[in-house]
Order: sequence, then structure tokens, then C-alpha cells
Amino acid sequence: MHRGKGMKFVGDSRVSAVRKPNVPKDYSEYPGKTEAFWPNFLLKEWFVGAVFLVGFLCLTAAHPAPLERIADPTDTSYIPMPDWYFLFLYELLKYSYSSGPYQVIGLAIPGVAFLALLLAPFIDRGTERRPLKRPLATGFMLLAVCAIFYLTWEAAAHHDWKKAKEQGKIVKQVAIDKNSDGYKIFAKQTCVTCHGGNLQGSEAAPSLVGTGLSADEIAKIARKGKGNMPPNQFKGSDQDLKKLADFIAGLKSE
Repeated sequence: MHRGKGMKFVGDSRVSAVRKPNVPKDYSEYPGKTEAFWPNFLLKEWFVGAVFLVGFLCLTAAHPAPLERIADPTDTSYIPMPDWYFLFLYELLKYSYSSGPYQVIGLAIPGVAFLALLLAPFIDRGTERRPLKRPLATGFMLLAVCAIFYLTWEAAAHHDWKKAKEQGKIVKQVAIDKNSDGYKIFAKQTCVTCHGGNLQGSEAAPSLVGTGLSADEIAKIARKGKGNMPPNQFKGSDQDLKKLADFIAGLKSE
């Protein structure tokens, strides 16, 4: 179209001259479809996800994850316990043919199962989706689910939760002078095996911090024993025993 000298107007038929509002189609004529995926359905999903995320963050801030005491490599009596989603593997390694010399079998079983799950879409190329029409896949899946539930139940039922709570309890610490003569004598004795490097105690022995006992009482226990502690555990001179007893009696919890 020409108007005036050298002026041209070019039109494109692909661009609509009338702007249509962003209104979803009426899906009432289509059975099984009630609304458009975008923006109706997707916005609802985002909104529900945002509400769940905010609620979960608030719950996490109000109730933080429980922590145990700082790991002590000198505490040989500590029994580690995995989280609940690994309890079935923990229980699996307790059986005769999946632990000890057969530990490779115990480690290979979940590995083979996971690998089979990854390769399942490539191995089973059938188009049938009904579980009853796929007996092998359905049977293996039910077997795996039942095994996981059973092993998890066995691990939880036979675990001593009371002792686990005690061994992981956070105890008050005290500044210990590890260069003192008393601590050096303590470290040389077998006491450190049960009572820990920081004298915080373990499942097998109580804490030596803030016992409330006098030096003479501590020396007597070291010689004659008490409770689970057998007699004559201290191997040393009376002078070393006195230094050790004075050192332990002077430990006060904060």
C-alpha cells in the first residue's frame, strides 16, 4: 500500500489484529478433562507445593533434628544405629550368610536389586500395564517390599532403644587439662577404654566428671572395684593413684 512519496505500509497476516484475552478453553465438551494444564492446574500445584514447603520449614525451625554427643573415637562400646530408612540393610548384615566371611553377599543383595530396578525398563519392554498381566515384575516388587518391611520391623523390635538413648545423650563437658599428671596417668591405664578420652563415660561405664566423690572414695573404687568394674583395675603405685584420684575428684561439670 502506497501513501505519499516513498512511504510503504507492510502488513503480516500471521499477527492477529484483535488481541484475545488469556482465557482457558471450555473443557466441558471433553470428557475426562476439566481444566487447562496452564495456567489453571499448574498454578494450583505450585500453590500447594509452596504451602507445604513453608509449613515444613516452620516445623524444622520449631523442632530441630535431635543431635547426639560429639563422637569419641576412644569409646569402643558405642553402637552406631542408622536412620530408619537404612534399618533393613542394618538388619540384613546380622544374618549368618550376609555377614562375617559372607559379608560380600550381604552387600551384593541390595546392589543387585538396585541394578535390576534401573535395568527394568530396558529388560521388560512389554506394553501391558496391569499388575496381574506381569507376574514376574509384580512378584519381585512385592517380595522386595515385604523384605524391606520385615527387616525394618526386626531391626526396630530387637534394638535396645533405652541404651541407645543413654549412649547418645549429650553430657555436660568440662575443660580437662590433658597435660596434667593426673590425666597422663589416666590415659596410661585401661580406664580410658570404658570411660572415654574426656572421662564422659559410655554404655559400659559412668562419667567421671562431677561424681561428687572424694579422692579417697575414688581411690578405693579404683582398687576394689564397684558395680561392673572389677577390682584391681588400676595398675600403678599408690602415689600415682593419689594423683589420679585428686584429678578426678577435682573435675566439676559446668
